Amino acid sequence: MIRKAEIIDLMKIKKITEACTQDLIDQNIFQWNKNYPSLTAFKEDIEEESLYVYLKKEKIVGCIMFSEKKDPLYNTINWLTPDNKNLYIHRLAVHPKSQRQGIARQLMDFAEDFGEKKRMESIRLDTFSQNPRNIRFYKARGYLNLGDVYFENQSEDPFHCFEKLIKRI
Repeated sequence: MIRKAEIIDLMKIKKITEACTQDLIDQNIFQWNKNYPSLTAFKEDIEEESLYVYLKKEKIVGCIMFSEKKDPLYNTINWLTPDNKNLYIHRLAVHPKSQRQGIARQLMDFAEDFGEKKRMESIRLDTFSQNPRNIRFYKARGYLNLGDVYFENQSEDPFHCFEKLIKRI
């Protein structure tokens, strides 16, 4: 089940991303760290009603954030569509013990369905250039890599920016 995150979920969500951060570090993938994703970012996501959680047997095991708010860093990317009806995905996470069960796919399906219903032109996101599993995941879903951005507080390595056009019904 997927539902909007509530403020009471905040610490559970943070613990999931801390477990994901450690799991990535154990694989020598330095995508997330103690600075990101932050408790403040998740609190803002919840207040803006843009964070959703995935429940498995009534326990939160994953999350995804999506909104129409564009990060200014993305202004350097030559996107496929104009900046007006785009959904941006951030902070997709599934607890390592619940990975490889299709939960990330379900969260992405949920976000893409939301974008379709809201008649968005496209969905945009970034993923760490040193995370081959994520890159394969997004490419398999039809996302196109359009360039790189750098998040100084996260890594010296770039983040690939992807976009997928939304099919009109």
